[in-house]
Parts: sequence; structure tokens; C-alpha cells
Amino acid sequence: MATRVYCTYFDHNYMSRGLALYRSLQRHAPGFRLWVLCLTEACHKALRTLNLPDLVPCSLAEFEAADPEVAATRPQRSTIEYYFTCTPAWMRFVQDREADAEWVTYLDGDLYFYSSPEPIYGELAQASIAIIPHRYTARNMWLKKYGTYNVGWVGARNDDDGRHVIEWWRQRCIEWCHDYVDGDRFADQGYLGAFCGLSPRVKIIEHIGANLAPWNIGHYRIAIESGEVRVGDRPLIFFHFQGLRKDLGYFFFNRHRHYRAPFSAQTRRHIYKPHVNELLAIEKITAPILDVVPARPHRRSANIDLKRTLTSAVRRFGHRCYQMLDIVTGRAFLIFHGRAY
Repeated sequence: MATRVYCTYFDHNYMSRGLALYRSLQRHAPGFRLWVLCLTEACHKALRTLNLPDLVPCSLAEFEAADPEVAATRPQRSTIEYYFTCTPAWMRFVQDREADAEWVTYLDGDLYFYSSPEPIYGELAQASIAIIPHRYTARNMWLKKYGTYNVGWVGARNDDDGRHVIEWWRQRCIEWCHDYVDGDRFADQGYLGAFCGLSPRVKIIEHIGANLAPWNIGHYRIAIESGEVRVGDRPLIFFHFQGLRKDLGYFFFNRHRHYRAPFSAQTRRHIYKPHVNELLAIEKITAPILDVVPARPHRRSANIDLKRTLTSAVRRFGHRCYQMLDIVTGRAFLIFHGRAY
């Protein structure tokens, strides 16, 4: 029985990222188990076909049957809002089925581990809940409206305090969970700021190598020592690859420019490149088994909003310009024969 259980969710479009997370846990968190809420049937079918050790796939239908309160919110929420609504309920679902686990921890599907998470657990000896701050740089402080803490890692000890806080979070997300800011609420993330008022055993993770991300990397010097990625004087535990995407057919782009964040040669070579190459290797394995019907082309409305159309065109043009700049300056990765360059 795994004492440290993790859970995440993703669909077939995000499968390479989710499986990269899984592989990184295999390397750095022996004894783990990862539960995956499959947000599409294609994802569930593919994971069942792969039959990976220490990975437990669960269909969305099974999850919804176990939690009809959450399922009832689906018609009133957008797709992404419904996924946010599921986060704490998915944690509770796993807690109920992993009664002997010491910790059940939710991880975003775009995390990737570079070293053992043991230093994090070393901070949690007296804790029942673990949350992690964004640690925004001064340039990104305007993002605090989306919450001080990031949903990338939310851990709950399988005790009364841990289960109480997760159930409170679940109830709040059922009541309201939308993809916009409303006071101190935002999606599933804004509620994390209230956790410290619910239990004295909430621990804010301090290790700067946990949840390194484009919005906070500007705080730190990235170096390589004896083959290990270091964040300041600490090892990099996991990186949050928010916004990383393949586009223009042959390139991977990151979000560092959006967050006005540095993108050093060390970051490119030792953080991003290994991850991108893992994504490409996984795609070779999953592509043949993914049974996905292509989406039908979107039909344009006969009533065209000229202002909105022009605004959208300008934004797309600006986005392409930034992409071209990233290609020229070496921030983007060229994909050639299944490898990143």
C-alpha cells in the first residue's frame, strides 16, 4: 500500500503532459501511486490499454456516479469551470479509496519532477494540509487577484483535519467555481487562502525548488551542480510548465515572455529541453492508441461582430509576432525527427 498517493486529471489532449508527470514520479518518488481522473473516454481507454504500474485510471462517469452533487453543477459551468469544480471532490474520492495512505496530494497535470519530493514532506511532520504559494515576482504582483496560493500542489493528510478542509473546499466549489475573479474567489484556487482559518495544521510549503514556474523564476539563479538543477542553493524538485504548448506544427513555445520572466541557457537546456523530449517520446507511444474523432470545423455565424472580429485578428497577429520573436531569440524549441532543438 502506497503511503503517499497522488491524484491529477487530464483529457486525451493533455495525456503526454500527464504521463510525463507520471514518469517523473516513477524516477523520483518510489512507492507512489497516481490516480488519474480521465476527462474524456479516449483518455480512459488509452490509459487502460497502456496498463501502467502504479497508475489508476478512473472514468469521469464513475467519478460522477460517486459524487452526484458535483455532477449536478456541470450544466451551469463551462468545461474548464467544471474541471476546476472537480478538484477537491476528486481528492475526496481518492481519500475514500486510499484509507491507508498517509497523504493524498493533488498535482496539476503539467508538473514535472527533477528530484525527490522528500524535502517537502520533511516540512509536513506536524501538518494535515499542505499548500504552496505562487511567489510572484514584482513584475507579476498584479496576478495576486487570482490567489496567493497555487493549486499545483495541494496535499491532505488522511486524518480528521485533512479531510475536513478538503470537504469544506469541495462544498465551496459546488456553490461557486467560475473562471473569473469575484472578490477573493477565483475558480478552485481562490479558496486556498481561507485554509489557514480552518485548521491550525495548515503548512505553507517553503522550499523554493517546489513549484518553480514562469511567474516566479525571476527570483532565482538557476545553476547546474554535479548534474543537478539548483534553484539558488536548493535542488529543483518540480517545475510547473503552465502554458507550454506545441504550435506552428514544428515548435514548442513557453510562457516566459508573458510573465516577463528570464529564460537562461541553463533553464532552456536543463529544465525545458528534457521535458519537451519526454513529451515527444510519449506522443510516439500514445498516438497509435488514441481513438479520437476529429472535431468538426466551427461554422461562422452569419451575423459578424466587426469590432470583435478585428480585435481577435489583432490579438492573433500580435501573438504570432511574439512567437516569431521567440523562435529568433532561441526561446522556442524546433521539433525535428521527434527531438527538440
